[in-house]
Amino acid sequence: MNDTIARSILVVSLVKVVVLLFLVLTAVAYLVWFERKVAAHIQGRWGPYRVGPHGLLQPLADGVKFLLKEDATPAGVDRFLYFSAPLLTMTLAISAIAMIPFGPASIHIFGIATPLVIANISVGLLAIFAITSVGVYGVALGGWSSNSKYSLLGGLRSSAQMISYELSLTLSVVGILLLAGTFNLSELIMRQDGYTWGHLPKWNLLNPTFPQILGFFCYFVAAIAETNRAPFDLAEAESELVAGYHTEYSSFKFAMFFLGEYASMITVACLASILFLGGWLSPFPQTPGLDWTRYLPAGVLAVAGVALIIHGVRYINVFGRIALPVLGVILGALSFLCSQPGVIDDIQGPFWFLAKVLFVLFVYVWVRWTLPRFRYDQLMRFGWKVLFPVALLNVILTSLAVVMRK
Repeated sequence: MNDTIARSILVVSLVKVVVLLFLVLTAVAYLVWFERKVAAHIQGRWGPYRVGPHGLLQPLADGVKFLLKEDATPAGVDRFLYFSAPLLTMTLAISAIAMIPFGPASIHIFGIATPLVIANISVGLLAIFAITSVGVYGVALGGWSSNSKYSLLGGLRSSAQMISYELSLTLSVVGILLLAGTFNLSELIMRQDGYTWGHLPKWNLLNPTFPQILGFFCYFVAAIAETNRAPFDLAEAESELVAGYHTEYSSFKFAMFFLGEYASMITVACLASILFLGGWLSPFPQTPGLDWTRYLPAGVLAVAGVALIIHGVRYINVFGRIALPVLGVILGALSFLCSQPGVIDDIQGPFWFLAKVLFVLFVYVWVRWTLPRFRYDQLMRFGWKVLFPVALLNVILTSLAVVMRK
């Protein structure tokens, strides 16, 4: 009996790993599409539009292109490290998501109740920071093993940037650990349950003991630098260093660096939602006057479905006039399913969690296409002389607030 249970648990774990891997890779592909669309609309352009209706098949086309492009390997590279660097970067970025809880409810797979997380460990936050901090090795090794001065300079600058901002990133969440007293991500979310002053959610960003506004500012800025995103993308300063540490990479090896960056963005957005914005907790209290908010997931899906159907019947080509209404009907069916008594409560957690993650990702993209790139000296000066002292100040003030409240 024990062997049967152990095998069942192993099978369930493998199923969850495969499903999460599929969802993460799909999300990463469409996050690229999302960024290109948002950037285009900010600049008054269309963005991806021709490969499928509204460019929805563009991620598939990009994936096929990366697979079919010539895979050139420069002479004189350290072949083992050269091939290991992109794999290391992508693997570490995806592995960190395994500890992200997506909701409080459990699902049943083969009759076994399992939570919406791959690894629900007691030191989840510590483990994620440990995994993401090792990601600097992929960047450094990619630059060093390419046997190119441009790649080496890009790798060194990016490594110095990531290490410098790692300290501020870690310090920015110490205030939350002082308030919650746990490293477990699910418990960190549940410590934010409840409301203050009537209808104000008790998220860490608005914590009544000491609001973590400074901590959120430091976390978000450090996370942008940690993931090598503009305006802190010194590794990829085209005007100075060609393409940085991945200059000599092509085909799917370059795609793995690309996937690693966007997977890291998803991890950062998930942690921002968990640590500062209440994770899967709804911003609305379940009082008699606000019971209607339980139907928001179904309502959002219904409105999106109707919009797709209306837009689809007037689309410019036949494929769009078929595909968009079909997607609209699918969303309508999901809306009906999410309004049913057995589903409506279980969908609340994943809906609010994903909504907050999408909001953080939108701001992530918005910042990239709004602010100009920093110079290297400005970047390092800001990290050590502004961000680090502010993060340290937040820790001191939070510690004083916790002691005074006790």
